[in-house]
Amino acid sequence: MTNEIIHAVILIFTIVLTFILPKTNLAQYNLQISAGLFILLYLTKNFFVSKNIYSRLIESVVFTLIIMGIINSTGGLASPFFFLVHFLLFSLSIILEPVISITTTITLIIFFLLNLPPNQSFDTLMPIISLAFITPFAMFLGQEKLESEKLKEKSEKTKENTFLFLSLLLKNHLKNIREAAQNFVGDHQLEAIKKSAQKMERLIEKFEESI
Repeated sequence: MTNEIIHAVILIFTIVLTFILPKTNLAQYNLQISAGLFILLYLTKNFFVSKNIYSRLIESVVFTLIIMGIINSTGGLASPFFFLVHFLLFSLSIILEPVISITTTITLIIFFLLNLPPNQSFDTLMPIISLAFITPFAMFLGQEKLESEKLKEKSEKTKENTFLFLSLLLKNHLKNIREAAQNFVGDHQLEAIKKSAQKMERLIEKFEESI
């Protein structure tokens, strides 16, 4: 399975868990659980997980547990902290993959609707509708971040290739200078040394301009 599918499945189970926990006796320990998750995140990122992809996944799961735990334990759709869901969607899209914002939104809408009492007014549904409108923006932001990372990686690779190319050329010119100096007998070798030195100077200037 691809990373997107794995991450989506893990976050779906995480969201399901946040809708179940407030209905259990653990709901009264919500503050302690949130503090424990922050400590777990800090310890995991700094001492146990070295790979960036695992670190980002753990970070996403912890943020989802904390934010959705707060919202579901303070009224769900009527929670004064519901706006945090919007920040969660943007964060997941940036931290993981852009498509994660879609799967997360669908999962949230389904479970919020399933937990709604019957005969609700349109105003009650507005927070759910807002999720559908926020998602494209979150996905766009995540795609922009990916493009930025690709451009940065391409730029670094180009600089690395340029540096390698120039290094080979400079070595060749230095070799010519050394040979001309060792076999120096007159103006011909002196002219060769001058030409090689000028070429090296131009190459260095081009490299400095490309940085």
